[in-house]
Amino acid sequence: MTTTRPAALETTAWVVERPGPIASSPLRRLHRPVPAPGPQELLVEVAACGVCRTDLHLAEGDLAPRVPACTPGHEVVGRVLDTGSEVRDFTPGDRVGAAWLAGTCGVCGYCRTGRENLCPSSRYTGWDLHGGYARHLLADARYAYRLPEGPPDEELAPLLCAGIIGYRALQRAQLPPGGRLGVYGFGASAHLTAQLALARGATVHVLTRAAEARRLALELGAASAGDSYDPPPEPLDAAILFAPVGDLVPVALAALDRGGTLAVAGIHLTDIPVLNYQRHLFEERTLRSVTANTRADGRTYLAEASRTRPQVHVRRYPLERADAALADLAADRITGVAVLLAE
Repeated sequence: MTTTRPAALETTAWVVERPGPIASSPLRRLHRPVPAPGPQELLVEVAACGVCRTDLHLAEGDLAPRVPACTPGHEVVGRVLDTGSEVRDFTPGDRVGAAWLAGTCGVCGYCRTGRENLCPSSRYTGWDLHGGYARHLLADARYAYRLPEGPPDEELAPLLCAGIIGYRALQRAQLPPGGRLGVYGFGASAHLTAQLALARGATVHVLTRAAEARRLALELGAASAGDSYDPPPEPLDAAILFAPVGDLVPVALAALDRGGTLAVAGIHLTDIPVLNYQRHLFEERTLRSVTANTRADGRTYLAEASRTRPQVHVRRYPLERADAALADLAADRITGVAVLLAE
């Protein structure tokens, strides 16, 4: 087996030591040994890592870290440096992506019926194991994605969570062909998902509080762009809530046409107010959650994205400024996606 292990014995990484408000600087930069891959693992040299709102939830304590001094980041593009003894599908030098879903048991009823995203033993990059806010990381080869050579690192990285989760949310929203979709919030995932829906022939209405995000939505082809609490100009066949704001659940449900579906895409949501059955759920309106994704979701979305080539609006940060990128995300100063670059 050929190996290109790094000459350096240490790697740079950001970790969450004591979760808390971003103003308390919960991220700390440190050096630690370069890890060696286990039998089914890849050692990856990170080129780019997207900055996701889930990373913010981890840093601020909405999601309790599951490993000590956890390194966030689960939208990772890099190169394979070394492979474990049982890896057959990747070799050193391959371009690879590590995404949110990092492992499942493979034997439970959910795994055996194509619903591995619901596996009780599922593991996640940047939560259960160290993620991509680092120079190197380990990834299970069975959950990694082979990436094409053409697109830039910073444009591929957001597809690995923002794109894949948005794809699953769109599927969960059950948008009919040529239907009317409402998108609540317009950050990283939303701006990719809206383009996916538009490419499929949908009419898209964006509802978000940020004026710059509304301008971007219109540039990308949205039929309208209003404030989060405004009613859309027409009843919606489906809606996706990307903003982690429970107050918007009744707002989005009330905007649905009869038989419409609202999918909530986030891993964290503030409390949902009391719903009125007649106004929000009657006439067969449906409220659904979205939990992670399957590897099949990832493969299908990445193939579709390679055909449609979404415009990825990237704000670039060097890895050394990961704390600043997360602070900008917390303050809603990012339109599109933030990406950390190793060089």
